[in-house]
Amino acid sequence: MLLRWHSTFSKPTLECYAQFVTAKTSSEKKTAGKKSPVRAGSKDKGLLIGYARVSTQDQNLELQTEALQKIGCKKIFEDRASGSRAERVGLAQARENLRAGDTLVVWKLDRLGRSVKQLVDLVGELQKDGVQFRSLTDSIDTGTASGRFFFHVMASLAEMERELIVERTRAGLEVARQLGRTGGRTRLMTESKIKAAKKLLASGVPARDVARNLGVSIPTLYRWLPASTHS
Repeated sequence: MLLRWHSTFSKPTLECYAQFVTAKTSSEKKTAGKKSPVRAGSKDKGLLIGYARVSTQDQNLELQTEALQKIGCKKIFEDRASGSRAERVGLAQARENLRAGDTLVVWKLDRLGRSVKQLVDLVGELQKDGVQFRSLTDSIDTGTASGRFFFHVMASLAEMERELIVERTRAGLEVARQLGRTGGRTRLMTESKIKAAKKLLASGVPARDVARNLGVSIPTLYRWLPASTHS
């Protein structure tokens, strides 16, 4: 399902995901052929609202829209924009038309979001509004127990990955500090420049000329050498 995003996750994360897929497949095989009891009021299901997206104007939406129409989407909203963009007109319109009990349907998961975090956040927002989510190609439906469990696992994996990134960043910064490197921009006023500036100022060279010779601004010069130190 999400193996095409393998570069997003670390090895331990992918191993957890693989175990989930294996368990899910085993569970589906055991329940294959069993009829689910019909729930009271099942005839009053919400609408299927479709969402299709391509990244450029040159790409064709026909494959997606045909698949969405085939499974019974009453309305289909479209976008021709990158999935990484936070603002997508078609997606916004689709969400405005969704009501509690409805289902947002996409052809593939990456049509809704380009990252695991973005996808999990969007589906989480839909579920808060009582809206389900369905991906045709990936066979995911949050209206089922296995679909909901899938997104719970993905949310946990995304959170774990964020924590691992923070830990790796902190570890990298600590190693850099031990090696004498600090973060941020390179200092404009090195020790040699400070010494040179003190000598020039002490010899009567105007601060403007000293700053120009050292390649720094006058405020930077005064920040490192306050006027009181060379007056």
